[in-house]
Amino acid sequence: MTQAAAWAEELVAAVRDDPAGRLALMERCYSGPFGQAPRHLPFRRAARSFMRWQLRRGVLRPGSGSPWWRAVNERILRDGCEAVALSGGLGGPPSSHTAGLWLAFAREPTARAWYRAHNGSVVAAYLEHRDLAEAENEPERFFLNVILCRVLYTHALVAAPRFSLGPLRVLAPFLGDPRLGMTGIFLQLSRVLPDEYPLRARVPHYLAQEHGFARLVDFGMIVPRMQRLYEWSAGELSAPGLLDCVRDGALTYAWRYEDRHVWDPPRSVLLPVIHRVLPPD
Repeated sequence: MTQAAAWAEELVAAVRDDPAGRLALMERCYSGPFGQAPRHLPFRRAARSFMRWQLRRGVLRPGSGSPWWRAVNERILRDGCEAVALSGGLGGPPSSHTAGLWLAFAREPTARAWYRAHNGSVVAAYLEHRDLAEAENEPERFFLNVILCRVLYTHALVAAPRFSLGPLRVLAPFLGDPRLGMTGIFLQLSRVLPDEYPLRARVPHYLAQEHGFARLVDFGMIVPRMQRLYEWSAGELSAPGLLDCVRDGALTYAWRYEDRHVWDPPRSVLLPVIHRVLPPD
């Protein structure tokens, strides 16, 4: 293990059973190795918002939390900490492709570089810990798929605006920029899921609670592009294993293809309109 990777491992191990400590460590990463990184700090907004939601749900708690959520969060933290160490001068090459993506972001903090780093770590952790995902209950597994397709889509808004938003592509980078509050529209699940873990109701119950706009985003903008979105993301992130998480436009991460009916669009007079206005390119 390289010096930078070992340093990152020690930092993460120190907060493994401290959810608030995990949040503090993540926030420190965006300050850079010397505590002054003004170009990086604005990107902390999206990461902090989503991690605070995880803390409220209790998924990062030792014992009563989720082994899957803890493992995925840990991968993001470790990759980020290693990049901070490398950019600060600790020795060794990146220990993984994803740590290298974070180092690229540290050197040139753009929206696309942030998504490649963040989503690269997320996808790597999803693929590595699929066995832990299989152990989650049905509603949790459903929303693991929802979260993944949404973070991939916000990345595409920034990096592939023509594909992701068609005729309105000029708006796509603004809508997907992680430094701006608009990103929360695509990633927000707090209006659907209670601040509890594990989830206790069945999937239809949570779908009925979903905010109308979010359903239009999911079924009007993302679902028609689903297969191509995962194919594009697999290339963008150099993660071919991502293609095992989708089949014929249905999401299959820890989810049976035979149960793909959950991805069928609801009845809505607005969905056909959105499909006409924003057809998949």
